[in-house]
Amino acid sequence: MVARRLAPDIVAVFRKLWAARFPIRRLQPVAAFRGSDDASMEADNTSGFNCRLVGGTSRWSLHAYGEAIDVNPVENPYVQGSRVSPPAGRAFVDRSRYRKGMAVRGGVLVRAFASVGWKWGAGFGDYQHFSTTGR
Repeated sequence: MVARRLAPDIVAVFRKLWAARFPIRRLQPVAAFRGSDDASMEADNTSGFNCRLVGGTSRWSLHAYGEAIDVNPVENPYVQGSRVSPPAGRAFVDRSRYRKGMAVRGGVLVRAFASVGWKWGAGFGDYQHFSTTGR
């Protein structure tokens, strides 16, 4: 789920990914995981809307506004120092060896989101995260 005004752009993104045969491991609303971001990530679930705060803050995440999507969280983990989320993503922390489903600079996933003006969160270690602002 994404904000209604962004839906046409996101449909275009997923059409590009489909045409390129980019694998999306799972695609279910976070509600299927009782709203648990951790459970959704553990299941390698690609997700958009989730009414949650930015970790460690009192600010709403862009996911709470339907303006962010996390893609294949295991292949594209969130890395902060020695912490890796989800833990199964530890096998994908080394970004130098491409494996299917990974987001890489210049790759089809990053290009598809960039084509509609969305930014990738790799700059702050969030390889799964794509959003309208990059945060």
